[in-house]
Formats: sequence, C-alpha cells, structure tokens
Amino acid sequence: MNFKSTIGVLRVLALLEGVSYLLLALTMPLKYMYEMPLPNKIVGMTHGFLFIAYCIMVFVVNQEKKWSFLTNFWAYLASLLPFGTFVADAKIFKKEQLKSI
Repeated sequence: MNFKSTIGVLRVLALLEGVSYLLLALTMPLKYMYEMPLPNKIVGMTHGFLFIAYCIMVFVVNQEKKWSFLTNFWAYLASLLPFGTFVADAKIFKKEQLKSI
C-alpha cells in the first residue's frame, strides 16, 4: 500500500475501518455484559472517525477516478457491512491501484 496516492490512502483507511468495526464486536459484550463502557467508547469513537474518513476518501477517489455508479455504490456499501471494507479493498481498490502503476 502506498500513501503517495489517494487510492493508497483509501486502502489503508479501508483496512483500519474494517478492523475498528470488528473491534466493536469485541467491546460490545464488555459494555453490556461486564459493565465496562470505556473500551467501547474508545473503539466506537475511533470507528466513527475512521468511518467518516473512509467515506470522504471514497468520494475523493471517486472524483479522481470517475468510478461508475455501481463501483461507487459498492465502495460505500462496504463500509456498512462487517468485512465489507476488506472485500472492497480486494475487489475494487487493489485493482484500481494496480491500474495506476
């Protein structure tokens, strides 16, 4: 992954956003079963920031690459599904980055 391009930044954000989404699955039981809200609060805020950053970067890359409606739709939908950003990275973002090389 390369931070020198917008698609590279998007790929990193997709990975981080996906990991933060999965971490929420770990912190939710801590909050509700063991009454430990702090881990969930930290992970939740981090996930929220990464989610917004991911959506902004999808928009930026879409403007740069002139993606089709479907590609754009799948990239945004991926942010709502567990493991979705990992799939989007493999199916969309990696291919786009390879086109740029």
